[in-house]
Amino acid sequence: MDVTEAEHRPLPGQIVRVTRGREAGSYAVVIRFDEPHFVWLVDGDKRKFGQAKKKNVKHIQLTNHIDREVAESIQADGRVSNAKLRYALNQYLLHIGEGKGE
Repeated sequence: MDVTEAEHRPLPGQIVRVTRGREAGSYAVVIRFDEPHFVWLVDGDKRKFGQAKKKNVKHIQLTNHIDREVAESIQADGRVSNAKLRYALNQYLLHIGEGKGE
């Protein structure tokens, strides 16, 4: 992996926008990255932590937002509650809805 790929590697807790597939246009949280180019996505609602969606990184758009609480929970426990995922996504969507987003 070269430097440019490492810079664009999705991190646990990072919020992404799905650009392809049935869930296109929705937002989700990355819980895991698998080499060479797959992520596992959840939203805490339709896509719960125990039923993460494996997605090609070419089919998502990264945001600059990484939810600290979600990332810390995944790092510490290896999992995160669905309620915490829903809260993180709702806060992010409120934030960009107010025109303060990317």
